[in-house]
Amino acid sequence: MKIVLAYSGGLDTSVLLSWIKEKYDAEMIAFCANIGQEEELKGLEQKAKKTGASRIYVVDLQEEFARDFIFPMIQASAVYESQYFLGTSIARPLIAKGMIDIARKEKADALAHGATGKGNDQVRFELTAAALAPELQVVAPWRDGRFREEFPGRAEMIAYCDEKKIPVQASAKKPYSMDRNLQHISFEAGILEDPWMDAFAPKNKDMFKLSVDPEDAPDKSEYVTLEFKKGNCVSVNSRQMNPLGVMRTLNKLGGKHGVGRVDMVENRYVGMKSRGVYETPGGAILHFAHRQMETLTMDREVMHLRDSLIPRYAELVYYGYWFAPERLALQAFVTESQRNVTGTVRVKLYKGNIMVAGRKSPVSLYNPAIATMEADPTKAYNQDDATGFIRLNALRLKVAAQVQRKRK
Repeated sequence: MKIVLAYSGGLDTSVLLSWIKEKYDAEMIAFCANIGQEEELKGLEQKAKKTGASRIYVVDLQEEFARDFIFPMIQASAVYESQYFLGTSIARPLIAKGMIDIARKEKADALAHGATGKGNDQVRFELTAAALAPELQVVAPWRDGRFREEFPGRAEMIAYCDEKKIPVQASAKKPYSMDRNLQHISFEAGILEDPWMDAFAPKNKDMFKLSVDPEDAPDKSEYVTLEFKKGNCVSVNSRQMNPLGVMRTLNKLGGKHGVGRVDMVENRYVGMKSRGVYETPGGAILHFAHRQMETLTMDREVMHLRDSLIPRYAELVYYGYWFAPERLALQAFVTESQRNVTGTVRVKLYKGNIMVAGRKSPVSLYNPAIATMEADPTKAYNQDDATGFIRLNALRLKVAAQVQRKRK
């Protein structure tokens, strides 16, 4: 049996690689996706092979991540439960897709992951596998009672590595867990499981990696100009960039000014609530500026229809249905809605805030001559017409009021 494992080189995945190999008598192929986590990849190949992998693939997927996953999601204005920019959620389908590509190349029989049985990631990995490679088995050790019994805690994992001479750096458990990629960093578990605990207190400054504390941000604001074409950002501060370049640039600018921090209690797909803290500096700027561009260029009814679908789209991403037919169908509508979302937005960054400082477009639907409170030189709108408009829309309200009055 040949199994492809999502591998990072840390304690958990090192134990998983060795344990799965032993229990399943399998040839192990390690897979690591570079999606902007900027973790130290040096020596990963040697470590994986010493742990028992016959081969390791470290694949740079950053361009694909920005272009084919983050940007389509931004076009949909997707935010889960009005706060979460879906950084981890949107990355999992790409990682699983990368694993599947390697599994086919290696003619593997199964995929394996280290997601726990309590979280969302297990669903995201496995729904992607079901949609793209239903013939592959999935090995999930944390849902295997044998694994949980053998490793009830980190101490047992460290002891296992010592016994097996697995090269990992055994260290005390961090007071929280982290997940980083091009879109964000998430923090959860440990000290963050108390929702009353202030994650943004001065004592926790060292936890954050992508952004400074807004109170420590520059005292001078900074203006940033973003150019959009058909709903995608193609330029920052007059410099043409691909999606990856946009994300990297906005992450630096946003991080400098402490924007994009979120602390929320969210509803996991598996049924429980969890507390998460997020840094999404670039994604927050892009989401905000994109909406400003839409206000100028998108038809009202198209915008309202698209907006009504935001919760559904965000759920599909959060739950792991990226490759499901309903998400693809929604994306087709989103793409159509973005046809005229073209122009330039200027934002001001200041101590954790993102403020609009101007927008313009060659296809703007805003006509100051029509909207003006002064005399309309175009005569496109006759204020007298509003009388009949209001009367017709008020008819049902009047009828209902009369009926209710008779019943009293």
